[in-house]
Parts: sequence; structure tokens; C-alpha cells
Amino acid sequence: MIRLLSYIYPITKKIESAYNGTLEITWFNGKKLLNTKNANYSYGSLEKILKIGLDKIDVNQFKNILLLGLGGGNVIKTLQQRYAYKGKITAIEIDPVIVQVAKDEFGIFNTDKVSIHCTDAYPFVMKNKEKYDFIIIDLFLDDTIPSQFFDEAFWKKLTNTQQLLFNASLHDNNKKQLKNIINILQKANFNINKLENVNKTNILLLADKKYLK
Repeated sequence: MIRLLSYIYPITKKIESAYNGTLEITWFNGKKLLNTKNANYSYGSLEKILKIGLDKIDVNQFKNILLLGLGGGNVIKTLQQRYAYKGKITAIEIDPVIVQVAKDEFGIFNTDKVSIHCTDAYPFVMKNKEKYDFIIIDLFLDDTIPSQFFDEAFWKKLTNTQQLLFNASLHDNNKKQLKNIINILQKANFNINKLENVNKTNILLLADKKYLK
């Protein structure tokens, strides 16, 4: 019934989060979305943006994927449903409310293929010793990437992989930081593909070193 009514008018439920402020779970035109005050977090424009990047990558070449930033879990669903990915996915999300929303509203659970960790991505990456074949970086609080995720030390730790996809979604004052990130990756022998104005809003950074000798 809610799905049908959403074709007539949006139906929204609000949940408060200490990290992201007011979260809105909205049924709109038969689809459930997760939004913050200023951004779509899952299953809307963000899904379209990340698909553009993922369409350029053969994800099934990877045995394991690290997802930094869970949101409502639409990246996990996209990997498994759109690309039929069968490997392991490790998802990191700092906000326990988001983790619960992903579970209750979008059916994202821990399984033998999906491991969700409610923790801060920065110390997780800095302490991590496991090697992931592909890393997706989608780290936002509302519409802002916290400053520590531009740190040189953080990005140097991320270079121990075959491929990276970074949803940069940059405000103008972050362009210098993106240039620094590109320099770090190039020094680590990554090929860089910068996609600008994706879905008329975002910058996506694709980095690949698999085919370099």
C-alpha cells in the first residue's frame, strides 16, 4: 500500500542520528530512498553515480571488496544483483543508526559473503593488514567528506590494492586535496581516470594498477 501511495505523494519517516543528523526514509514513485538533510545516501542519485563508475570495472575479477561507507547498502545490492558479484564484501560504517537502517529498511545483513563492521573507517584502514582486491571509498557525513579522509597517510594505506573507486563529490575547496590524492596514487603506479560532473553533480576517481608492469 505504501509503495502504491508513493506514486501519488512521497511518504517519509524520520530517524535521528548523532553522526548524520536527521535521516529520512522516503518512499517516492514506488522506490524507498535514504536521505540526509542535504544528500541522497542510498537508492537514488547516489546509486546512479556509483553505477557509472562500477560499469567501467569488471568486479568479478576480484575475490574480495572493501566498502568504506555503507549507507543503506545500495552498493552491496548493486554489486550482487546488477553485476552478480559472488565474492566477499567487507563494509565499514561509523554510524550505528545507519547500520540498523540498512538492516531494517533495506535488508542488508551479515552473511557468509557480507561482513559489516560498525567502526570508524580511518583507524580501520590505518590498522588493517588484510589485502583487498578492490576498495570503494564513499565516506560522507551528510554531504561532507570528513577531512581525515584526505590525509596522505590514509591514502598511502589504500594503495595496497588492485583498484580503487572514490566518490569524491567535491566542494570547490576540496579540489586541492583531490589533486594531492591523485599524486599519491600516481606515485604508487596507479592509472587514473577522473570522471567529472557525474550525474551533473559528482567527481568519481577510478584508479587501477592491475595491468601495469
